[in-house]
Amino acid sequence: MNRPEMPHTAPDAGEIEAILRGQHGDPFRVLGPHRPGGGAITLSVFAPDAREIEVLDRKGKPLGPMEMIHPEGFFHASFAEKKKPFAYTLRCRRDGHEWDRIDPYAFGPVLGEMDEYLLAEGRHEELYRRLGAHPVTHEGVEGVTFAVWAPNARRVSVVGNFNAWDGRRHPMRRRGASGVWELFVPGLAAGEIYKYEVLNAYGHVQPLKSDPVGFAAELPPATASVVAGLPSFTWTDDGWMAERADARSAPVSIYEVHLGSWRRGDDGEMLDYDTLAGALIDYVTEMGFTHVEFLPVSEHPFSGSWGYQPIGMFAPTSRFGPPEGFAAMVDRLHGAGIGVIVDWVPAHFPSDAHGLERFDGTALYEHEDPRLGFHKDWNTLIYNFGRREVANFLRASATFWLKEYHVDALRVDAVASMLYLDYSREPGEWVPNRFGGRENLDAIDFLRGVNEVTARYAPGSLTIAEESTAWPGVTRPVPDDGLGFDFKWNMGWMHDTLEYMSKDPIHRRYHHHEMTFGIHYAFSENFVLPLSHDEVVHGKGSLLGKMPGDRWQKFANLRAYLGFMWTHPGKKLLFMGGEFGQEREWNHDISLDWHLLDDPAHEGLRLWVRDLNAIYRARGALHERDCDPEGFRWIEGGDTENSVFSFLRMGHDGTDPVVVICNMTPRVHEGYTIGLPSGGAWREVLNGDAELYGGSGVANVTPVDATDAPLHGQPFSAAFRLPPLATIVIAPE
Repeated sequence: MNRPEMPHTAPDAGEIEAILRGQHGDPFRVLGPHRPGGGAITLSVFAPDAREIEVLDRKGKPLGPMEMIHPEGFFHASFAEKKKPFAYTLRCRRDGHEWDRIDPYAFGPVLGEMDEYLLAEGRHEELYRRLGAHPVTHEGVEGVTFAVWAPNARRVSVVGNFNAWDGRRHPMRRRGASGVWELFVPGLAAGEIYKYEVLNAYGHVQPLKSDPVGFAAELPPATASVVAGLPSFTWTDDGWMAERADARSAPVSIYEVHLGSWRRGDDGEMLDYDTLAGALIDYVTEMGFTHVEFLPVSEHPFSGSWGYQPIGMFAPTSRFGPPEGFAAMVDRLHGAGIGVIVDWVPAHFPSDAHGLERFDGTALYEHEDPRLGFHKDWNTLIYNFGRREVANFLRASATFWLKEYHVDALRVDAVASMLYLDYSREPGEWVPNRFGGRENLDAIDFLRGVNEVTARYAPGSLTIAEESTAWPGVTRPVPDDGLGFDFKWNMGWMHDTLEYMSKDPIHRRYHHHEMTFGIHYAFSENFVLPLSHDEVVHGKGSLLGKMPGDRWQKFANLRAYLGFMWTHPGKKLLFMGGEFGQEREWNHDISLDWHLLDDPAHEGLRLWVRDLNAIYRARGALHERDCDPEGFRWIEGGDTENSVFSFLRMGHDGTDPVVVICNMTPRVHEGYTIGLPSGGAWREVLNGDAELYGGSGVANVTPVDATDAPLHGQPFSAAFRLPPLATIVIAPE
């Protein structure tokens, strides 16, 4: 056996002390193999759990013992006969126990120079392939590579059960000016929990941090990241991904779902991704929705935020199972012909100690100035969109969900709060931009960048803005000075029409414009009409509860309103429970009240929404020109006395038009005459007052022949029977 010698080549006492105290910022300068002065190979190891270490080659042949040169576990050896690096294993012993480990400080870097350059430039659009924790084989050895951005840290270590959460044992290698720290740890595998211990620039240890680019996390309230790597899943949706149509002319009817409360188990427990997928597919298929939209699935510490205060921007929440479970759910939904939208939250993040807040001891992801970096409404921190690495981090998150999890669209939350520096702030509480204005120029550039990058890296995907102001060009292409979103939620339409519907029908004549005003700007953007979760929580009550009148009238009003919505230009979105008339306000901690479907009124409303989806999808006139002013024409939009609205919907050439009439009073109108674009017979194809839906059964039982008497600017006209509080759809025979 070759016995190593111990000449004066050991690290000096100061460097050893820095390693022992977790103060050394460049551990590879001290630990691992070295060849000082071009002579023999020396080896330094810090192993505080060992009392003896023997060096073996990778075949198990002993090469000699190491000497403990500091009683806290610093070992050193010199191999006179070794003139070049060699592979080795460390056999550690203590109190009769023996274990082998491979030295992480024997390995070269994992990140390449191009990675380092792009990360520093903020142009690594798939940075999640390099940052985070990835099970890999590096230099022939299996393990996990960790990489994290912390440019102002003095030292960063990866910690976990594998090293007794001791930040001295696995300090990381800093990669130059990029501010990225990396380390390959041999022997670790998927499933290991970990965090980062960060020593800030002032020598203070930060609270342990979860991985900003972690791909999985412990089940809350535990907060550690879990080694997972990129999703390991065999996709079967190639056909779906290749054939995604232009959504502007396609039917888009979205069922908005909070996974934790859509449906629960018999004992109130949350279901897993697999169980939820099966139930959702059956229900959404029967109901005819084209898409499901999930409230944020990114990992978040507080369930009461519904996911809107995320910390894991690359991790599906573990509440419903592992990441592969989420991937499988998306794949199964695609297999059933259902698109998947997820809410994505780049506007802000919570200040939990294990998250992004002062990650390296400085305002790294956020702003130092609270006038720029703190949301008073939500007690959250605002991303510094002007910092290139932060913008890159968020763009990569968007790309990640669309590309790696095959998500079809991102609904971008709280865009208005990003666009305006004075959002929800009083004078003196905000900082103007460089031109003295209130527009957040950095956020504008960031949002444009997100939309350009996702279009390039995930072709066929969509982005949808939740933007509640009149900001111009939200869905205009970036080259045309727009923000570049595909769709925008029409919050104005939602608020106006809900206000109208809440009025007693006797007063609606005075609020007629609240239903008609939306058409004045309906084609200024590509709109989604949202009846979202925000309208059925925080004391607002349920959709059914907003409707006036007795029980029968409440259901009739809601059917009439949903009929108006489904036939109005714009894509459709309805929050879960609204389709069957959930009576109580939404509670995220319990299941929807599915037992209500035993009541014919609730079941009738559900069947009405099902049939609205069916006709919306089947009739091109109701969706092909949702974003085109040529697809809509008022027949009579000014009948305030009767609170009746009638309009024409038209599709592409060769598509039959449809006529919609909405009677928003409980009065039956016999022989109500409207203008029509063509002669011949016109047939009632859908009626919200049908007995099937819980209505009174007033209907146009037989087709009505149009006469050549012009009316309402149309060359023909016909008289129809209008049922009470109902929307009817009429089409040429």
